[in-house]
Amino acid sequence: MSIAVDKVTFAAGNTLIVNGISLTVEKGKVLGLLGPNGSGKSSLLRLICRLRKVRSGIIRLGGNDIAAIPRGDIARRIALVEQQATTETQVTVMDVVRLGRTPHRGPLSAWSARDDAAVLDALGRVGMQGRAAQLWQTLSGGERQRVHIARALAQTPSELLLDEPTNHLDIQHQLDILGLVSKLDVTCIIALHDLNLAAMFCDSLAVLQEGEVVAAGAPEDVLTEELIGRVFGVRAHVQKSLVHGRCNIQYMTG
Repeated sequence: MSIAVDKVTFAAGNTLIVNGISLTVEKGKVLGLLGPNGSGKSSLLRLICRLRKVRSGIIRLGGNDIAAIPRGDIARRIALVEQQATTETQVTVMDVVRLGRTPHRGPLSAWSARDDAAVLDALGRVGMQGRAAQLWQTLSGGERQRVHIARALAQTPSELLLDEPTNHLDIQHQLDILGLVSKLDVTCIIALHDLNLAAMFCDSLAVLQEGEVVAAGAPEDVLTEELIGRVFGVRAHVQKSLVHGRCNIQYMTG
């Protein structure tokens, strides 16, 4: 297993946010986290990269308890792309992506050829190499999200966590971003709202409700009409493809 979460619980004050969650992600696969707002998706991502401390349970990274792994090693291995990140500082695309090398460099270490290679490779993988000198403020929402992913890839992670990477993007950019992520040779966990996008791009899904996993498995097994109605409160028709083994969801009103 690349990532294994075993009966993990997390609370903010007296409020239980994550309640006994267990799930695993195979190396190189994409796991989609689904659930209504407040179901614990973002908190779980932060627990996995040790930005939050579990109350109970164990999170394993490559078989090792993350609580016993030095923070620097975790930062070099796991990259997190959050929902929104902005700055008023005049920075270029290259400046932003170079930040991804921070975990690999000491406070006094010089910039190296290895750092340059990682940054250029990351820009190339997201199709932004021609925009390296462009100012961040001039980019569209989709382009900024590509740069965020490039920053994460410059860390050369083996695990990539993304929190609503398609939020506020138009359909074309949603498809572009998730298509890009699904082709990366890293283990990915993506928190999403769109069920059809999750079915299209994720190898497996975990549905969260009130901090608990209520369903997990292949998209075509998890996304049933009964579950969508029970968890998301909407009526839907789920059509499964016999050819691709995926499913398409149509929502119904009235």
